[in-house]
Amino acid sequence: MSPVTPISRWQRLWRQLPFFVWLIALWMLLWGQFTVLAFVTGLIVAVFVTRVFRLPPVELSGRVNLWWGFLFVVEFLWAVVRGSLLVTYQVFDWRRQPGAAIIAVKLRTDDDLIQTHVGITASLIPGSLILEADRDRRTLYLHVIGVYTEEQLAAQHRSVLHWEERIVRAVGSRAQRELIGGAR
Repeated sequence: MSPVTPISRWQRLWRQLPFFVWLIALWMLLWGQFTVLAFVTGLIVAVFVTRVFRLPPVELSGRVNLWWGFLFVVEFLWAVVRGSLLVTYQVFDWRRQPGAAIIAVKLRTDDDLIQTHVGITASLIPGSLILEADRDRRTLYLHVIGVYTEEQLAAQHRSVLHWEERIVRAVGSRAQRELIGGAR
């Protein structure tokens, strides 16, 4: 086993920095406070969590495309608003019950982080909920409402694959981008 050099420690710290920042931001969001005290306690909790619960490091692609990230955020916010309005309409439409279905969507990329992001994105949009994520088969199982026809089911399926594409374009590796681009 090779000794750990200061450079490799810095590299490890740099790779884990986004998760560390995310833990602090999550802590501040949970408390609903964006203060110095919340930041410091979040920092303490993040250090504690990363030291006590030794998880395998997640390898990031090392790139973030700000333009695609911006498009993802804008499109996601629009989808949340649109989904909220559609679900509200379906609730108040007494003429018929909203159709529901369970669909399976096989993702094109083979990355745990991308699969997690796609699953969270799909669940946060009103009208769909992740029931199960099959890691080995790279398949997400969703419960969707407001579907009556095969075309609407296909549209839901395409929507999940669209979110996968957006996420890969924002934070995916070059190989993942090529895989997504070639799958069109």
